[in-house]
This record gives sequence, C-alpha cells and structure tokens, in this order.
Amino acid sequence: QVQLVESGGGLVQAGGSLRLSCAASGRTFSSRAMAWFRQTPGKEREIVATINGSGASTYYADSVKGRFTISRDNAKNTVFLQMNSLKPEDTAVYYCAARLGRPIATSIKEYDYWGQGTQVTVSS
Repeated sequence: QVQLVESGGGLVQAGGSLRLSCAASGRTFSSRAMAWFRQTPGKEREIVATINGSGASTYYADSVKGRFTISRDNAKNTVFLQMNSLKPEDTAVYYCAARLGRPIATSIKEYDYWGQGTQVTVSS
C-alpha cells in the first residue's frame, strides 16, 4: 500500500508560481513512475506531467510544456511540480499519482495510487 500526500496548492495571481509536493510512503518509491494530473468540475482528469522511476525521463502535456517542471527526490520519497507563468486556465485540483512500474505513463488507468488532491487557483 502506498499513501500519497500533496501539499503546496493555493491562490496565486496570473504569472505567478507555485511548487507542489507529493510525499509518498513505502520503500519502493524509486521503482515507481509518478505523475501529476488535474481536474476541473465537469471535466475528466487530465495528465499534466509524469516522471519515470530514476527521474531521467519526463513527459508534459502541451498545455504546460515550458512552464511546468516535474522532478523527484528518491532519497526523500517526494515528487515535485514547479509551476511558473501560471494562467487562470491552470486552475484545478491537482492530484499526485503513482504506478507500480518504472516507465512513464499518461493514462489514468495505468496509475494505482492517488493522493487526495490540492487546489490551485490562479486569478486573472
């Protein structure tokens, strides 16, 4: 069993920055690909970014490419999402997710564990 706890969400003005963190329990963190998804009311949860177990491979949704950076610290069982140049359309609940395999994956169905979510609100 893996528990994921997100933190770092909040209210920020457009153009600002936030850094999300996700702390994972367990001893197999480096064996798991990790991801950030986001969801707004009435819409499906969508991939934001994902990173493989070693941190050497990443993927970003086109909507955040060049503005967001995903990283991980395997010694601290933590994954991060640095969000810069935030836009009102980035407003959503952001979820951290973990999968059993090391390679990155972009589908919700490929992730086995989820955090409770953290709200990010970007004002115009």
